[in-house]
Amino acid sequence: MELRQLEYFVTVAEEANFTRAAEKVHISQSGVSAQVKALEHELGAELFDRSGRVARLTEAGLAALPYAQAALDAAADLRQAVDEVKGLVRGHVTVGMVTGCEVTPLFAGIAGFHGEHPGIEIELTESDSADLVAGVRTGAIDIALVGVAGEPPEHLVAHIIVSEGLVALFPEGEASDRICLADLMAYPIVTLPPGTGIRAVLDEACVAARLIPDVALVASAPGTVVELASRGMGVAVLSESMATAFPHLKAVPIDDVRIPALLALVWRKRTSVALAALLPHLQRAFAVDNHAPVDNQETLSAELDNVSA
Repeated sequence: MELRQLEYFVTVAEEANFTRAAEKVHISQSGVSAQVKALEHELGAELFDRSGRVARLTEAGLAALPYAQAALDAAADLRQAVDEVKGLVRGHVTVGMVTGCEVTPLFAGIAGFHGEHPGIEIELTESDSADLVAGVRTGAIDIALVGVAGEPPEHLVAHIIVSEGLVALFPEGEASDRICLADLMAYPIVTLPPGTGIRAVLDEACVAARLIPDVALVASAPGTVVELASRGMGVAVLSESMATAFPHLKAVPIDDVRIPALLALVWRKRTSVALAALLPHLQRAFAVDNHAPVDNQETLSAELDNVSA
């Protein structure tokens, strides 16, 4: 008894016709008929009544059908189990990270995963958040750490790691304790490039307020933004936690920017075997190291809890 014989038997039973069954399994009608007859010969009973134009199951066929289907299901489960093991031995996972944002728990999670599954190839790619989200949507990237404004991307699983407001960084004595967005427009601004969460928040807030910021320079790393601002190129605009790494500058909250800047992990609902194995390592890394530095400048303000596929 062969699996293909059971497959053809079940297909003929579903289609009630040998010709349509043959078309469905992409072989000739004579091939289907021969395999079903071979199965009947082995079982010692006819499975179909062939007297009419419709192939009807006999009593023996009705009795055999659920067992044939169960055997096919078991074979499919067997293939899936083996494929999953192969995926953990020779799989591939692509991790995206927003340019210039080095989150040490992410690296810790990847390292722990590699130690447990050394055969899985890990690819780390950097880009702006918009491109990373697009890559996750298409499946080119399995999981990505992105910066976004206000809400996580729609139709993706997301876990927010940081949610915070924007601040402007001034030399001590050159600014009050608060500033509004309109007053900030009087200064040239140095900040992160488009495609980052912080820049998205700044741009959306300015559009909503009908303001046009004078963005003098952009840099992909927060440290570079601050260095340029410290040299008189403009006022640095970063997130609250990033500002804590630069105590020589005064972080002034921008009062009327209500949109939070988010740092989040995003992935699709349907995960690969390799990604399903990586997610618990990221969970542990962020939960244990929830005060780890981001590019030695940013402090995580939330744990990554309940990460699951």
